[in-house]
Amino acid sequence: MARPRAAQPVKLLVGLLSGDPDLLRRARQLLVKRFGPTDVESPLWPFDETDYYTPEMGPGLRRQFLSFEQLLSPDRLTEIKHETNALEQQIAEEVLLADIPRPVNIDPGYIDLARLVLATTKDRAHRIYLGHGIYAEVTLLYAAGGWQAQPWTYPDYRRPEAQAVFAQMRARLRAQRRALGDPAAHDAEDAAATGPEAAP
Repeated sequence: MARPRAAQPVKLLVGLLSGDPDLLRRARQLLVKRFGPTDVESPLWPFDETDYYTPEMGPGLRRQFLSFEQLLSPDRLTEIKHETNALEQQIAEEVLLADIPRPVNIDPGYIDLARLVLATTKDRAHRIYLGHGIYAEVTLLYAAGGWQAQPWTYPDYRRPEAQAVFAQMRARLRAQRRALGDPAAHDAEDAAATGPEAAP
C-alpha cells in the first residue's frame, strides 16, 4: 500500500499585467510586503498576443513575471489566489479609474521541478478543482531539458523569453531544494521529474 507523503516545497510565481508601469511597481511592492523578497524578475514585455483583457484593463498592456525567494507548500495555492485577488481589488479602489475596472491583473502559481502550475477561478476540462472557488492548471511541463507547452498554454507562457525566465526560477528552486536535501534535486537529468512515474 502506498503511503501519502508530504509535498516538496515549491517556488511562488506571479504574473503581473497592466498598462501602467507605476501600478506594476505598486503591485510588486504589495506582493513583496506579503510574500517576502523576489529572487527572479523578468523585464516588462509588451502583452500583444491577444486583446482579451483590453475591455477591462485598457490598451498598451505590459507583462512581467516574478518569483519569490521563500519556498512554500503547494497546498497554499488556493489561499494565495484569494490574497492576490484582494490585492487587485485594493489597487483598483486606490486608483478609481472609471474606464478601467481592472487596472492590474495578478496571476499566482508555482514552479516545481516538473511543472508550472497556475491558479484560476475559471473551470475548464483540463483544470482541477482545489476548493473555495479555485482551480489549478498545469500550464507547462518540464521534460527533456526544457519547458513543454500544452494545447491550452497561454501564448505569453509559450514565449522563449518567458520560458528562459521560468528556467531561471526552476534553477533557483533546484538549488534551494538541493540545500534542503531533496534527492531529486541532485539528479543532473532530473529523472525524478521527467521520467516514468511509479505506480500510485
